[in-house]
Amino acid sequence: MSMLPNNSGNNRKRPMMSMYWMYVLIGLALVALYFFQDGSQTKDVDWTEFEQAAKEGQISKITVFAESGIAEGYLTDAGAKKQKMDLSNDIEADKKIKTTIPSTDKIQDKIDAWNDALVQQKKPEMSVTYEKGSDLMKIFWYFGPILVFFLFFMFMSRKMSGGGAGGGIFNVAKSKAKIFDKNNGSNVTFKDVAGLAEAKVEVEEIVDFLKNPQRYTELGAKIPKGALLVGPPGTGKTLLAKAVAGEANVPFLSMSGSDFVEMFVGVGAARVRDLFKQAKEKAPCIIFIDEIDAVGRARGKNPNMGSNDERENTLNQMLTEMDGFGTNNGVIILAATNRADMLDKALLRPGRFDRQIYVDLPELSDRVEIFNVHLRKIKVNASLDIESLARQTQGFSGADIANVCNEAALIAARNNKTEVTIEDFNSAIDRIVGGLEKRSRVYTEEEKKIIATHEAGHATVSWMTEYGRPLLKVTIVPRGQALGAAWYEGDNRQLMPEQFLKDQICSLLAGRAAEELFVGEISTGASNDLERANKTARAMVVYYGFSDKLPNISFLDSSGQDYGFTKPYSADTEKLIDSEVQRIINEQYERAKDILKQHVTQHNEMRDMLIEREVIYTADVKAILGPRKWKSRSEEIVEITEKMKEDKKALGNDSEGAGTPPPLSEKE
Repeated sequence: MSMLPNNSGNNRKRPMMSMYWMYVLIGLALVALYFFQDGSQTKDVDWTEFEQAAKEGQISKITVFAESGIAEGYLTDAGAKKQKMDLSNDIEADKKIKTTIPSTDKIQDKIDAWNDALVQQKKPEMSVTYEKGSDLMKIFWYFGPILVFFLFFMFMSRKMSGGGAGGGIFNVAKSKAKIFDKNNGSNVTFKDVAGLAEAKVEVEEIVDFLKNPQRYTELGAKIPKGALLVGPPGTGKTLLAKAVAGEANVPFLSMSGSDFVEMFVGVGAARVRDLFKQAKEKAPCIIFIDEIDAVGRARGKNPNMGSNDERENTLNQMLTEMDGFGTNNGVIILAATNRADMLDKALLRPGRFDRQIYVDLPELSDRVEIFNVHLRKIKVNASLDIESLARQTQGFSGADIANVCNEAALIAARNNKTEVTIEDFNSAIDRIVGGLEKRSRVYTEEEKKIIATHEAGHATVSWMTEYGRPLLKVTIVPRGQALGAAWYEGDNRQLMPEQFLKDQICSLLAGRAAEELFVGEISTGASNDLERANKTARAMVVYYGFSDKLPNISFLDSSGQDYGFTKPYSADTEKLIDSEVQRIINEQYERAKDILKQHVTQHNEMRDMLIEREVIYTADVKAILGPRKWKSRSEEIVEITEKMKEDKKALGNDSEGAGTPPPLSEKE
């Protein structure tokens, strides 16, 4: 690996004059301005002259500063003329004479004598005030606010000009990238990344590109310039990037897409230039941009009334730096987003992001690995069945599983347990999926019967349909905003036949159908079921072409533009779509009622069990309705996985017994 360049910045030329000298000059100018704005005139005189002016009535008011032994006399207009004050600038400004008092104890006697003399001369008496403050206090009173303002200005200037790269107004064009190298690396490695086997292979290959480039360049191959990690939230995209930072022995620059966005025009593009400048100086290195959709959104979709769009300028600069006229040898860009459909097409082309690595939700085997990683530091019961937990968490992301493990440990600690058991994990899953139990909410017997009837209807129809999801657990204890809650086995199919969607709609409508059949009236409890059923039925007609009257037609816009303000079909077609959606809903509602009529006894038994116990599980449903006729998807996956393990094991045993095949002879 090549040595990194020294970027300490000690050889940079410093400015001849610091900005702080400018602040000092501004402060002195403010002080001088205060001095010049003081229009009063003060003349220093001796005590004899001051006493003579007071006796003659030249002074209208005397201010005595007892602590400093100074007296100031405010002159009348006649006194100002006699003292030869300048009257040309401002006639209303104070004219004063100032002297030092011989004795502060007897000054009042002197003033009384002067006033007696003025009375005899039929002149107005002088007023007298005493102040304890000195000239220093007076100066502080005048200039204290200026000093405070100056200190505050200095403090804010230091704040704005400090803070490292990207911190402060004077470094606003600097990138905010965090730099990780061999001395300051990440503690996460590829061993900490469970599951994600395919994505991890591609990312490991990128690290190998930088560690052993000659292996690829000798054959004429070019090192990829960028890889985009795409997938749902919480699937481990940022974790993979952290693992790259921990595994690669090259500098790693990490920042978020929002770090490029700033209120100042041109700052985003300047930060992009500074980021790639740092990367080129440290090459070979890796740049990681998290949530790149904040700056890489497609251009031109939201025109800003012809104004200069700062985000588009930032994206243009990024496109130029990634694959423009210049070269970025040895710099690989990693980026992560869960909104790849919103990214600009120019950003996704080869030469910028050569690879798109899709990080999907974990499968069953991946969830087992993720549980094993997060359970390393948790004291669990020896009998804990991790594979059972993986089955219950169908559709969970890696972040969700980490949350389940942490929540289970918190629940066990709250109950003063010494180890975490399966009950704690079940409670954690229930809390994360359905919310916290609200046993304080009071139900009437009638409400409890309606809720139990509704949930039993869902469970019965789901169990008795081919593609219905088997029940895991159902409860009539309210959780979150729901009055009752049910957990069904997940079914993340890649391909969905038409009957699958129909069975899902039938299961959703079964709760309301049960209310109509066994209660005699329907309630508002099925609002969420109706919403989901309507969306599924509309998708069958509009997106998938599952309609006899509108066959093989899809109005889905995969580009994400959604046709703007116009619809891609006529008003007559819209009426036909509505009628087809209503037909599908009606057919599946009647089908749900037929299934419930065939299993009235089982449904009522399940309802009564729910009212009595408030919660039932798969074993209870199986005991009432009998085994399902169809295998669930998870059961099929488990069988396939077990068969693959057995085949692999058998293949390994055969190869060990047979040994290495002999080389072929010339005849062969």
